[in-house]
Amino acid sequence: MSARPLPSLDGVITAAEVVQTAESIAALQLPTGMIPWYPGGHCDPWNHVETAMALSTAGFDREAEHAYQWLADTQRPDGSWHNYYLADGIEDAKLDTNVIAYVATGVWHHWLLTRDRGFLEAMWPVVRRAVEFVLALQTPRGEIIWARHVDGTPWSYALLTGSASICHSLRCAVAIAAELDDERPEWELAAVNLAHVIRTEPGAFAPKHRWAMDWYYPVLGGVLVGDDAVERLASQWSTFVMEGFGVRCVSNEPWVTAAETAECAISHAAAGDPDTATLLLRATRLHRRDDGAYVTGLVHPERVTFPEGERSAYTAAAVVLAADAITRATAASGLFVHDAGLPEVVGEMLEDPSRD
Repeated sequence: MSARPLPSLDGVITAAEVVQTAESIAALQLPTGMIPWYPGGHCDPWNHVETAMALSTAGFDREAEHAYQWLADTQRPDGSWHNYYLADGIEDAKLDTNVIAYVATGVWHHWLLTRDRGFLEAMWPVVRRAVEFVLALQTPRGEIIWARHVDGTPWSYALLTGSASICHSLRCAVAIAAELDDERPEWELAAVNLAHVIRTEPGAFAPKHRWAMDWYYPVLGGVLVGDDAVERLASQWSTFVMEGFGVRCVSNEPWVTAAETAECAISHAAAGDPDTATLLLRATRLHRRDDGAYVTGLVHPERVTFPEGERSAYTAAAVVLAADAITRATAASGLFVHDAGLPEVVGEMLEDPSRD
């Protein structure tokens, strides 16, 4: 375990509890490096990266790097990963662009913490292949189709949450490229155009208005900043927030999930409102268990766990990352709050000079 400053937030999580939570995540890691959601459960590469980021935040660098090595070992020749893996195979074979792109966010996060150039150089081909797969599904308008079938057939639509997350991952990939003197202006162009569509073309995305993530992810992904971010978060607060309990995953049910609550807290921190961010994250104490793990969701007012009894690694990871974003404890704490060396994407759509 590496020694580094740890997040500690009164009434939310102490530094010792951050370590305990990281231990609960590390205990799930398989010998291959894969981190399932829970014992015997499946793993998706997006949440696998998030758990690796939490491990790094807490100083568990060896375990985090083992997780990234699993990604390197399982990446398909075309740069993609399947959607869900089991310990002994593949559970869901489709190729989700947001899931694939997120490796860039994790690699940049680990670099910010460790400044391990050998790690960055080793993961660069993995990031490069992943980004090239994802950008092959960008439409001329700018949005990115959410998935391909294994036979290569693309889905017919894009998703707002996924596209906002991809935009952030593209910015991380551009930052990695610049650090390694392998400039990729076409990636920056793709990120700018994707951000422009998210801001100006709501009809470009399949309607998922019930889901909280579509509400806050344009802020979390850095697409909406300043007054636009504040306005976005205020616009549906009453729809998705159950006061004192956290964020509903969907607007029409009393299902509060700690991961969505933590992500929404990061979004408020990014919008310059750490007090509201802290208020939200404090609600995740209801989900914490004595061993440092977190139950995925609670149904209120009964506080019944949902899914029943589930304690998920990615939920624990989201709380750790949110605490770091609010307290600015580690060198990677600015990753989602606009202070991590990422290129800006605020601007008008740009023409690609390489097109005829």
